[in-house]
Amino acid sequence: MIKIFFFVFCLLKSYDSHGVHAIQKDDLELERELKLINKPPIKSIQTKFGYIVDCINIYEQPAFDHPLLKDYKLQRKPSFQNSYEKISMKNSSNVLIFGLGKEKCPKGTVPIRRTTKNDLIQGRSLLYSQSMVQGYPGFHNAELYLIPNFGPYYKVSGRNSIYNPRVLRNDQTSISNTWVQNGHKEGTNKISFGWHVAPRLHGGDTATYLYAAWTSDNFKKTGCYNVHCSGFVQIHQGTFLGGRISNSSLYGGTSIEFLIQITQDPNSKNWWLNIQGEDIGYFPAKLFSNMASADQVGWGGRTVTPPNTPSPQMGSGYFPDKNFSHACYFRFISFQNDSRTDYGPPLYLMNTFVDKSNCFNAKYYGDLGGTVGYSLQFGGPGGDCGN
Repeated sequence: MIKIFFFVFCLLKSYDSHGVHAIQKDDLELERELKLINKPPIKSIQTKFGYIVDCINIYEQPAFDHPLLKDYKLQRKPSFQNSYEKISMKNSSNVLIFGLGKEKCPKGTVPIRRTTKNDLIQGRSLLYSQSMVQGYPGFHNAELYLIPNFGPYYKVSGRNSIYNPRVLRNDQTSISNTWVQNGHKEGTNKISFGWHVAPRLHGGDTATYLYAAWTSDNFKKTGCYNVHCSGFVQIHQGTFLGGRISNSSLYGGTSIEFLIQITQDPNSKNWWLNIQGEDIGYFPAKLFSNMASADQVGWGGRTVTPPNTPSPQMGSGYFPDKNFSHACYFRFISFQNDSRTDYGPPLYLMNTFVDKSNCFNAKYYGDLGGTVGYSLQFGGPGGDCGN
């Protein structure tokens, strides 16, 4: 029987948390997982980008195959009152599309991007880019996060400009995300949400895609991208994880952005993902070992490249300069603590983590008012970053 090995950016000389993490799968097990993920569709939609989206009965979607979600009652809407207005997807003369566009799945069904065997293989190998290990060869951060003292946290939000950073190889990744997490090292529970360029995950396509990822043990045994494993519960009939984003910002030109939010429902404790004022689905509380709240929330970018190779661009490919048509940004950022009220973070609450300032940087400006409010920028050209 053919064996397939997934190696997660390993260092062969070490066997601790910075060591070798290999997951061995055989063809039969991969086929079994594909059958669980790719449910019999009510309708299938061939997208112009080459991938297929299946409209699945909302009660039969892959999430409910998770052993912790057996006999689970579907939550169709969050119990909290949204504290924002739905905003237009239009930005100047451009229209931002990150799902089925004007088309939607039939009532009672939800869109699930069809997963291939190669998607599973490549998705597992790329999970390292979401791990909390810092200072690893080929892995770089330019991030800002709130210190734990003002938490616990229950929401993170911001309007994120969308770019298409250049990657030099198919095994590179460039990420823009916001996240919530709790715990440390082996016990990290985390949800990240945003956009990325990840050719290995999208059949070699270097376009920008919507994504989310989750784990309850720092990706040692749990979690995945999008719906490559059971867990995320899809609610929206048109917008889905793993969808290609139609267009992106240009340096010095029109900014294309979306409002993204991760919010915990105070009653169910589920963590909801929201784009442009639309709830697309949630991660059930039962998936996590330690996510009754978050002890850290943040915004920023990450890149991953094989060791001893130049790093890809992050964000727009330019360093922060306080010009919001240049570097990638999050504007009108906010969070919620126990008060369940939206706050913009004061300067003294924000920490910065940048590991290679010659390649990337991140800057928090506090409240600039006007059209940006509480805002930040991050990114850079990459290149020779000492990988």
